[in-house]
Amino acid sequence: MTIEDYRRFYSEEVRLAAGLNSGSLAEAFAHVPREQFIGPPPWQIASPDMVDGGKGYITTENPQDLYHNVLVALDPKRHLNNGQPSALAHWIAALDLKEGDRVLHVGCGTGYYTAILAEVVGTSGRVMAVEVDPGLAARAKQNLGNYPHVAVHEGDGATFDPGECDAMLINAGVTHPQALWLNRLAPGGRLILPLTAGTGSAAGGGVMTKIKANAGSTWNAQVISFVAIFPCTNARDPELEPILEKSLKSRKMLNIKSLRRDRHEQTETCIMHGPETCFSSLAP
Repeated sequence: MTIEDYRRFYSEEVRLAAGLNSGSLAEAFAHVPREQFIGPPPWQIASPDMVDGGKGYITTENPQDLYHNVLVALDPKRHLNNGQPSALAHWIAALDLKEGDRVLHVGCGTGYYTAILAEVVGTSGRVMAVEVDPGLAARAKQNLGNYPHVAVHEGDGATFDPGECDAMLINAGVTHPQALWLNRLAPGGRLILPLTAGTGSAAGGGVMTKIKANAGSTWNAQVISFVAIFPCTNARDPELEPILEKSLKSRKMLNIKSLRRDRHEQTETCIMHGPETCFSSLAP
């Protein structure tokens, strides 16, 4: 088998694990060379069941080993990895991307999943990738150099202005959607972001949530998966932290149906009521 054969098998593994219906997304996983985004060998890989406080990684120099639904370390000392392919595929699929879409990717790391996004939207689309870590951002710029419709920006994804977007993938834990992100969503635009509990630099648990922009002030919102992910420190409101943590522990967050952007008094339908936005069980 050639490395291209392994990529094809890997794409089928990801397609099945993530329940993909998008042929273009599965094809992207078959086409993008993961080894070019991880760094030079030797590589450290693990499945989620193997990872225990940074232990459980196995070392390999065979690029074929990267083409499974496994985590690959980017920086083992910081427990920073490339992400679970099936999880990212599930989230990207929820963006309902089409050719020509304008996409924002916050927390792009070294750019592997940015390349997946770029493959799906094609050269008529545009992908803006943002990474706060200077070292990772530099690697992403180099890795994505062959994608003319991708721009990588080093900086804070909470304050970066991408212009109008059709889709956004936030790859770091937040307490709430930033007003800038919501304001830059085109009509019908989709935003996927992880609402997570816990402060500090460690990965926090929560829910991956999809928001879709509607014509009015009450937008569609729904939980699409559970998640454990590192925080986006500048997109966290300390006053919302305990409210979000309580809603997650009680599992009320699983009942959200809308994001309300209108000012209103808190009612029993308010699951996470904030000063600018409210996740609600009220249907849009």
